[in-house]
Amino acid sequence: MVGALIVGLGAGFGAILFRWLIDTIRTLAFTGGSQALSFMGEYYLLVIPAMGGLLVGPLVYYLARETKGHGVPEVMEAVALRGGRIRPIVVVIKGLASSICIGTGGSAGREGPIVQIGSALGSTLGQALKMSDDRIRTLVACGAAGGIAATFNAPVAGVLFALEVILGEFSAAHFTTVVIASVTASVVGRIFAGDVPAFVVPEYALQTPWELLFYVMLGVIAAPVGVGFVRMLYRMEDLFEAWNFPEYLKPAVGGLGVGVLGLFVPQVFGVGYGTIEKALHSEMALTTMMILLVCKMVATSLTLGSGGSGGVFAPSLFMGAMLGGAWGNLVHFGFPNITAQSGAYALVGMAAVFAAAARAPISAIIILFEMTGDYRIMLPLMLSTVIAMVLAGFLESESIYTLKLSRRGVHLARGRDVDVMQSVLVSEVMTTDTVPVSLSMNLGQVAHHFQTYQRHAFPVVDQNQVLCGIVSLQDLDRSLTLPDHEKLTTADISTRSLVTVYPDETIGAALGKMAPRDLSSLPVVDPNDRRRLLGVVRRRNIVRAYNLAIVRREEIHQKVTQTRLDSGAAARFVELEVTEDSPVVNRSLSTLSLPRGCVVVSIRRDLQVLIPHGDTVLRAGDKVTAFVETEDETTLKKYFLR
Repeated sequence: MVGALIVGLGAGFGAILFRWLIDTIRTLAFTGGSQALSFMGEYYLLVIPAMGGLLVGPLVYYLARETKGHGVPEVMEAVALRGGRIRPIVVVIKGLASSICIGTGGSAGREGPIVQIGSALGSTLGQALKMSDDRIRTLVACGAAGGIAATFNAPVAGVLFALEVILGEFSAAHFTTVVIASVTASVVGRIFAGDVPAFVVPEYALQTPWELLFYVMLGVIAAPVGVGFVRMLYRMEDLFEAWNFPEYLKPAVGGLGVGVLGLFVPQVFGVGYGTIEKALHSEMALTTMMILLVCKMVATSLTLGSGGSGGVFAPSLFMGAMLGGAWGNLVHFGFPNITAQSGAYALVGMAAVFAAAARAPISAIIILFEMTGDYRIMLPLMLSTVIAMVLAGFLESESIYTLKLSRRGVHLARGRDVDVMQSVLVSEVMTTDTVPVSLSMNLGQVAHHFQTYQRHAFPVVDQNQVLCGIVSLQDLDRSLTLPDHEKLTTADISTRSLVTVYPDETIGAALGKMAPRDLSSLPVVDPNDRRRLLGVVRRRNIVRAYNLAIVRREEIHQKVTQTRLDSGAAARFVELEVTEDSPVVNRSLSTLSLPRGCVVVSIRRDLQVLIPHGDTVLRAGDKVTAFVETEDETTLKKYFLR
């Protein structure tokens, strides 16, 4: 509780300082810049974002590369794979880089940076106090919640965002501490920034039940817009990563592109809350909003794709407001008697587009409610948001946050890497010392076997060592209550309907077989002869497998990081499919002559994802994700396909 309070205070003051930095830099950049660059006339707008990029690039590249981009995926990855551990330097570098980027006109939001800053504060406190991984993860969520609460004056939304997006699960244990941090940060924010909603909007309400049809249609069109934003952002990131140009200078090029756009459409600069406010008050024309929608999507993709630092929440709201406002203009023009003003649709569109991009419908709904303080529009808000999220799931399986991780071979569900248990084979951790019992043993002998070896279950074999069944401690306990139990043997009490596993199956598959029946162990059998016992996999083996998988994941992460540091050239993640006639089929990774610096990150096989090691054998149909220098990408592809 005390830790949550401290993190809440830190996140609250951090959010206030961060906002002050953005405002100060914006004033210096644009007011001071217009005077210093007066000889350029209005064309000075071209230079300001590029100058910001020149400062941000080296700052991120040399001091903390995890502060590049919007930050939330890095926090999610730390929670899922590293016990919530985030480097303390992230607090300073993320704050500086994002405030410079946004303050000089970069098209990005404040929420991603403050989430990463707050999370890094929580992680730093947890590491300093030598807390367990679970408690550090909770403090990371506290920092994220506090950042959202203080930035947007939205304490409830901060809690839900931390649980829904960062931790990926709702639990009473996490809820209590996260609420304390969120409320504390919100109080700090209200003391310094006032107790007012982020947007002051007119009193909108549902005009008639028939109007719900138009909100349904808004949800339908919001889905492709949200997905389009996700794809454009990462496509732009791919283009910049593939460009053989000094990485620390790329944000300046992206800033120059934003400057060109801003010269004609200055509304794309910065966070854009002023323009959103106009849309919410129905003060913008349809064509203007459509132009701004496209330009904001391009400007944000340029800013973050080139290596700038900032969030995606505010740009999503901006695009949603423009889309909703344009749609509202259309429907209100055609049906003025049964529809609200366009501002009502702009408000709903904000939540719908964000939900389509982030797949966080609860957070989207509550954030919009708290940011506006208007409850009467809640019914269409919920309807459009849910429809947009569901349809977006059909168009793109990953969110704007998880796509960045999945491209690295990390696939999350409920805040955990669902693939980590798919990376270790049963053969790597199974116990071969099975000490089976025979069919003919009486119950006294079976009881002595349990007392001697202290296990919960044993495989049962006949005189030829052929697997016949399994006997558990529960089987023995039940049989001892039966009449004439002295005459019973293992053959009478053992389970003959066996659940088995093969040595080349993953621990994830074994766990999937054990969980439905609450089994403590599984016999491991020969794939060519299911009656031949090879070993046993037990719950303690699964714990060992998890630790082994985490170590492998961390090793690969370190290799990728080292490749980035050692290589002056650009590097990127690529995906390659192993065909049946590929020369790498049925070969282990250790025998492949891969380009120097190439790191194989993951191998997707059917529905499984393997964390590779030297003995991993490639099969036809495997999809291999590798991290490779751009100049070696063609060589790698030819090696797989020739």
